[in-house]
Amino acid sequence: MKAVILSGGLGTRLKPFTEVIPKPLLPIGEKAVLEIQIEHLKNNGFDHIFLATNYKSSYIENFFGDGSKYGVKLTISKEDKPLGTAGPVKLLQNQLNDEPFLVMNGDILTLLHYRNLYDFACSKDTLLTITTKDIYTPFQFGNIHTEGDFVTGIEEKPNIKTTILAGIYIFKPGILDLIPENTMYNMDKLILDMLAKDLPISHYPILEYWLDIGQVGDYEKAQEIYKKHFQ
Repeated sequence: MKAVILSGGLGTRLKPFTEVIPKPLLPIGEKAVLEIQIEHLKNNGFDHIFLATNYKSSYIENFFGDGSKYGVKLTISKEDKPLGTAGPVKLLQNQLNDEPFLVMNGDILTLLHYRNLYDFACSKDTLLTITTKDIYTPFQFGNIHTEGDFVTGIEEKPNIKTTILAGIYIFKPGILDLIPENTMYNMDKLILDMLAKDLPISHYPILEYWLDIGQVGDYEKAQEIYKKHFQ
């Protein structure tokens, strides 16, 4: 099975860490972010992994080589200009045209069972399966319930539930025809364009641990939970 890790982000929200090291190579515990991702993909049956790079691409290529160290085949793809989060996948169309494949952001740590996601997506008559994650954010004020001039109840600092796009997808090859060539094109634009064309999209909720490490606070949190979840 094949997977694409989007590894070309500039990591601007993680400066100063990313001024020297590209975001996917930032250390979490004893390993780089990409190492953790590659090993988890390998454990879920993905044996050919494409790294879609841009910023400091040579660092990533020199670090991972051909992937034999991790028991997988690694292919490095480099964009000449920023292509967003969907555009880089278009560059690999000739190599991804024979079977469904996984696409994921290069700044996510998760215990998601990728094989279950893959099997779910293959069972659906859709070109795209997205993953979602429920996030609960504490609200700083109590919520007062009233009826007319009288108070009927109070809910003390309720949590606000948001269902977010979790940055992991299963593409079927036909979807690549929907992505323009050599154009900045993001996943949210792809989703909106598919909905506008009445093309169905399936979704898979992530119940396992999930963390986006795009900001400094999240990166520090990743260091704290490494031994518990990923060592």
